[in-house]
Amino acid sequence: MLYGNILTPDGWRLGSLNWQAGRISVIDGEAVDPKTNAYPRILPGFVDLHVHGGGGADAMEGGDAATTLARTHARFGTTSLLVTTMTAPLDDIRRVLAETAQVVSAGPDQGARVLGVHLEGPYLNPDKLGAQPPHARPGTIEAMEALLALAPIRLVTLAPELQGHAALIRHLADRGVRVQLGHTLASYEEGVAALGHGASGFTHLFNAMTGLHHREPGVVGAALAHAEYAEIIPDLLHVHPGAIRAALRSIPRLYAVTDSTSAAGMPDGDYRLGEQHVVKCLGGVRLADGTLAGSTLTMDQALRNFVEIGLDLAEASDRLSRFPAEFLGETDVGRLAPGAHADIAVFSPALELEAVYVGGERLDSVAGDHATPLPTSEESV
Repeated sequence: MLYGNILTPDGWRLGSLNWQAGRISVIDGEAVDPKTNAYPRILPGFVDLHVHGGGGADAMEGGDAATTLARTHARFGTTSLLVTTMTAPLDDIRRVLAETAQVVSAGPDQGARVLGVHLEGPYLNPDKLGAQPPHARPGTIEAMEALLALAPIRLVTLAPELQGHAALIRHLADRGVRVQLGHTLASYEEGVAALGHGASGFTHLFNAMTGLHHREPGVVGAALAHAEYAEIIPDLLHVHPGAIRAALRSIPRLYAVTDSTSAAGMPDGDYRLGEQHVVKCLGGVRLADGTLAGSTLTMDQALRNFVEIGLDLAEASDRLSRFPAEFLGETDVGRLAPGAHADIAVFSPALELEAVYVGGERLDSVAGDHATPLPTSEESV
């Protein structure tokens, strides 16, 4: 049981949160403005749908890499995530999918829940790869079905303008797989058409897509004009705060991702992103030519960045937990409500991470470890 300012789907409550057998049983308390007290801020654990690595491990290594990155990001408040692939030869993708599927089946192990896979490539535009390796190709329904048989692919990023992708989008949508547009040179019209075919989001909005021009609105324009959901990297490096605020006004359920690499949670130095060599320095990760190559962002910092640019804490939390969970169709994560998993991130009033729980089990260590115990009742504070 925890006591503090609890963010529920119906707003803040000052009271107690109880759980049994890993699921929330009861939330008691009265409506409150958390700014009026110094009790902890008890938030839903974060849901990150775009994670390439962390703790020195890259998803494309396969094997234990997914477990390592899940444990690393849990230390920063992420309690559910999608392991995200890179464009690569198909044999490499097949191997990683099969090995990641085993981690999904095993369940959380002192780390975040691995909900499945975000397939980012290889069905991208070869002329808009960004930091993706040069193995892009058009996709087919048959090839996609072969990959779906290997692992629970929950989300696919693709370029809608490639031949055959309209049919592929429709097929994936019918299969219940979310489709995001990204790494694309599509026009505004092609982006809107893709939404009509069943695409439902945009990958790292503004990055690796056709930009907004008043006579050629591009994919960014399609997102701002029509999207209900889109992911964005709020490290304040990939996207200017002014552009983030413009997207917030336009896209109701804009949600945060880290797009993190193996360098997340690690010191400056040399790392891998798929087959690419990248360097972490000055808070970013880049290829040798200076191209941004994923990030070192963690979700606790994403929360603070959203607050820094003007969001209140409840809205910032929704964009890191409730909205991405809803986008994926998950009802047991991303929210603090009876019946949901007891996946919890506890913050101080200064927004320093104090504790993380996955299925009611407190992690041994978190990024903001503190010396004082958390309150379990009002009297113990």
